[in-house]
Amino acid sequence: MLYRQRTLNTPHGCIKTPVLFPVRNIGKRSSDNTPAYADAIPDLRTAMVNARAIRQRDPQWNRLLNGATLREEMDIPEETVIFADSGGFDFQAGDVDTTPARTLETQRQIGADILGTVDRPISRENRDRENQRRISDSAEYAVEASDEHDGEELLFASIHGLDPETVQNNVRYLERNGDFDGYALGSLVPVRTDYKKVTSIILAARRATDKHLHVYGLGGLVYQPLLLYLGVDSFDSSAFIRSAGNRNYLVPGFGGQELKHVTELSYLPCSCPVCRDTPFTELREDRNALTKHNLWALTMELRRFRYMVAANEDVEAYLDLRFQGNEVTKRAYRQAKQQVRRLT
Repeated sequence: MLYRQRTLNTPHGCIKTPVLFPVRNIGKRSSDNTPAYADAIPDLRTAMVNARAIRQRDPQWNRLLNGATLREEMDIPEETVIFADSGGFDFQAGDVDTTPARTLETQRQIGADILGTVDRPISRENRDRENQRRISDSAEYAVEASDEHDGEELLFASIHGLDPETVQNNVRYLERNGDFDGYALGSLVPVRTDYKKVTSIILAARRATDKHLHVYGLGGLVYQPLLLYLGVDSFDSSAFIRSAGNRNYLVPGFGGQELKHVTELSYLPCSCPVCRDTPFTELREDRNALTKHNLWALTMELRRFRYMVAANEDVEAYLDLRFQGNEVTKRAYRQAKQQVRRLT
């Protein structure tokens, strides 16, 4: 097992890793924003935001330029640690409309603690040449950001690749040509059902550097234990929002269930404050409450893993049990275990 615990020092305080960064859609005008959680979940003093989206929302951006703070806008404690990515996912189908310097300026204006460099995600649908161009562009954007960066914030280089060798070469190139506090691995969401590929890429990144490793977009209930097992230091997720939108109820240690198939229960199998205080019939209709519960579910998944380590329990035996109910994830964990043990 490559699981590890460290302390990440940021301008707004220290956080213990591994840690989840819930995605906050505060930069977008939508009804699917994240509900307040900072005061309700004490160990979740983190947030992930899209710097590009915030800058493009003129009313909010003007308020920030005129002295408002993003933490005030989000109504979260001052000590909340914010990770601002570049909004690279928006460049998946279109051109890059920013520069490393402009993105750094935006990230600093919003008071971010962790700055993700500009990147161009890749996909299986692209031709190899196009993907290679995007990988190279992202690396050069990261080097430019390193040259521009002289602040106290942490700078994570965004990296991409659909095979282990590319990811390792990318990390080594950036180690030689830039100065980064960590790396953020992207482009894995479109291939997330190919567990063997995803875990081999993550493992390659983990073995290429001892620095902080973040994985973009895979912090959901199923992947989270695998990321912890593979030594990932942090991850972000919007799964709790998307699942609630589909009326999916996340069960810690299990997975998601559609509530429309549940009709006769009085109580749900969770003791979080939302499930404790909200009648089942009300919860299934209240998307905001369901989103809060789902975030609790992600938090408890992480707490449970930490407990197993702290109690000096056999974590691999715990994961054998954790994944036994689903043949796909059971096979994924078995593959990850073999990869960690260098049996494949």
